[in-house]
Amino acid sequence: MTTLAAPALAVPPTPPFKAPRSINNKTEPLNGFKGIPLEEGMQLVSTRMALCQALYEEMKRNESIFIMGEEVAEYNGAYKVTKDLLKEFGAKRVIDTPITESGFAGLAVGAAMTGLHPVIEFMSWNFSFPAFDQIISNASKMCYMTGGMFPIPLLMRGPNGAGPRVSSQHSHAVEALYSHFPGLIVISPSTPFDAKGLMKTALRENNPICFLENEMLYNYEQAIPTAEYLLPIGKGDIKRSGKDCTIVAISRCVHWALEAAEALAKEGIECEIVDPRTIKPLDIDLIATSVRKTSRCVVVEECYRTGGVGAEIAAQLQDLCFDDLDAPVGRVTTTENPMPYAANLENETLPKPHRIIAAVKKACYA
Repeated sequence: MTTLAAPALAVPPTPPFKAPRSINNKTEPLNGFKGIPLEEGMQLVSTRMALCQALYEEMKRNESIFIMGEEVAEYNGAYKVTKDLLKEFGAKRVIDTPITESGFAGLAVGAAMTGLHPVIEFMSWNFSFPAFDQIISNASKMCYMTGGMFPIPLLMRGPNGAGPRVSSQHSHAVEALYSHFPGLIVISPSTPFDAKGLMKTALRENNPICFLENEMLYNYEQAIPTAEYLLPIGKGDIKRSGKDCTIVAISRCVHWALEAAEALAKEGIECEIVDPRTIKPLDIDLIATSVRKTSRCVVVEECYRTGGVGAEIAAQLQDLCFDDLDAPVGRVTTTENPMPYAANLENETLPKPHRIIAAVKKACYA
């Protein structure tokens, strides 16, 4: 893997988590790369708009970037993340593919080896499994195996985690799976601000990147700067300050953790919420700093418990914060069963707020 690129622009302060108002779906765009202007250099966007805007800006900046995947062109993307990019950049740079993930992933690795910068969309990261060999055996290892002669500037993106009532085969969270292999960067943002800033940085990288969006966050809205900005890979963010327990939450789990934290605050337990934003490289220093302050930690993720990201964080905290911890590191994950179709069972399977609250109370002996 080549060296991570440092953002050339100043990193702006994190904007408020909640948008000042909602997008008017009758008079304002719900997708595409044009944000809705607000006052003081801000714009209102959804996560899908933030991602589309990042793609648009970086494709304007770098002509070697092209996008391919199932329905990314004529249909504007299954989740409309690539809306109007075909109109802007034409069919040579926005390419519809057959349903052949292994084929277009292998094509993308070859294209990256020749100096292009492909972006491939998996309609779902569940569908990346047919391309697993191309991602693991080729994309992640080619730079190393050629002594740096062939870096692989490749961005792989798409929705990750469980959608509503899509049952077992379309509900996998793959953060832990892909972060296991050296050579891959794994990014998992939770807000439009993070999604745009990290996407733009990722598109300036010379390394293969798994960019894990969450289907249930595409409609989430936030005010973000209209001016260009980048966010550094490998740096997390404090989404809520607190003194009693650190909650490390990933992607959609950040929102569930915030909901749990508000409920716990009413009972006198103030939680600090750390969003790693990138899973690999992991900002363990930020997590450890928070844990040294609160002396307790609960990790919340959509991966399974066995071999999950939380297991890695807990192991590293044992090395770094053993004498600071007043309780074992708690873990709230998707339960170890295939995702049920029934809504009531799905609610108990996912790491929802009621399960986070119970884990925090256990850590605080409350």
